[in-house]
Amino acid sequence: MASTYFEGVGRRKESSARVRVASGAGVFTVNEKPAEAYFTRYGDLQEILGPVQAANMNQSTLDITIVVNGGGVTGQTDAAKLGLARALQKMDPETNPALRKAGYLTRDARIKERKKPGLKRARKAPTYTKR
Repeated sequence: MASTYFEGVGRRKESSARVRVASGAGVFTVNEKPAEAYFTRYGDLQEILGPVQAANMNQSTLDITIVVNGGGVTGQTDAAKLGLARALQKMDPETNPALRKAGYLTRDARIKERKKPGLKRARKAPTYTKR
């Protein structure tokens, strides 16, 4: 990987992803594995690479390295997508309007709701019995 890189951090639910983008040969690794081996679910890689298409960049000229931890598959996918968008924005500030319009720079603030006292979960109440 090249010495000059641009870094972006993305978070979603319990997941956080640190994404580094540098100009290079198009190597895409996630947690030191090829991206195809880490994100095996159909459509996840295309979703993560959405910001690259929105910014009109060529993925084969970018080295992308992602370190992701915590949460599940969907949270990690969305965290990586946000981190990649932020890194591309630092790399080329001209891409900001396109990334913002496509919704890639907005953090999804939805998190797990806390459990309330007297309930079984966040909203599930114990079964009501009349007698």
